Amino acid sequence: MKLYQIALLVTLTFQSCYSQNSNNKKETMENNKKNPVYSTTDSSKVTLKDEEWKKILSPEVYQVARQKGTERPYTSKYETSKEVGTYYCAVCGNPLFKSDTKFESGCGWPSFYEPISKSSMIYLPDNSYGMKRTEVECSRCKSHLGHVFEDGPPPTGLRYCINGVVLDFEKAKAAEKKYNEGEKH
Repeated sequence: MKLYQIALLVTLTFQSCYSQNSNNKKETMENNKKNPVYSTTDSSKVTLKDEEWKKILSPEVYQVARQKGTERPYTSKYETSKEVGTYYCAVCGNPLFKSDTKFESGCGWPSFYEPISKSSMIYLPDNSYGMKRTEVECSRCKSHLGHVFEDGPPPTGLRYCINGVVLDFEKAKAAEKKYNEGEKH
């Protein structure tokens, strides 16, 4: 195989790992009220058949979460967000990251140095595309989130590189208000 053919093959391979939809995702916690398994408080495992996931998830979320896709870099509304709050799995509502663990890595995807808890994710070896990586999945619904690398900042030295399309975010003030309203009832 000639060098230009190899270069073309490599280029096409990496392009195929990105979702073709580069629009900012409009998935919000409000939209997930239509999703019967979505809950930010339920920790029970979620197991659905592929056909069921297709019915309740947007095509963009389905492609990344259930087919282990990757959104295009620099397209997530969360990539440069500085808001204070909590990031959840957009598929099931499992709490994943606090905003104070988010950092600017320059990689094009939201990056965090530490999950909310070790048990919020499943870690799997990923040797696809000739690379040795560690894939992270949501521990509640087993949706693909992204990968974790050992080139992050202190204190952990880790960089959780997460597809923004599979994240939901709740501002700290909104969560506090919701909690306080619940106390009054």
